[in-house]
Amino acid sequence: MKRLTVEEYREAEKLPLIVVLDDVRSMYNIGSVFRTCDAFRVEAVFLCGICQTPPSTEIHKTALGAEESVFWRYYNTALEAVEELQNFGYTVLSVEQVEHSTKLQTFVPQRGQKYAVVLGNEVKGVHQEVVDASDGCLEIPQLGTKHSMNVSVTAGIIIYKFAEELILRK
Repeated sequence: MKRLTVEEYREAEKLPLIVVLDDVRSMYNIGSVFRTCDAFRVEAVFLCGICQTPPSTEIHKTALGAEESVFWRYYNTALEAVEELQNFGYTVLSVEQVEHSTKLQTFVPQRGQKYAVVLGNEVKGVHQEVVDASDGCLEIPQLGTKHSMNVSVTAGIIIYKFAEELILRK
């Protein structure tokens, strides 16, 4: 299947996307995000606040080693991560249901631009100060009775959108 080694992965061209996890409490969700990030060669995962960090048996159970291939970094708060990313030229988008959010189906990431997406706590979402500091918000339209999805599922949908637009359609 021509799988990359960890060393080859680290050297490979990456999707210009960093995933920021804001107080995600479930280590299984964190591991799942790592695994999805590996699948699409995401640049990095930033773990913030109460997020646990590798090495962790629980993260490894769902990451299946992706925590070793995907670059990650820890920040005390997501706001610190967002401010640093913006200083390095990233467009930061929180994934939240807010007024004036951009519906995911209408969003087209621009080639040559670096992006970061912030995904929030399983219950409370992205902290309001992080939403306020973001360059915009993306929203996944939902048609059922619930108004949220599991954070790892949301990550998969968002990451796929970036990969589809920036890599898979080349």
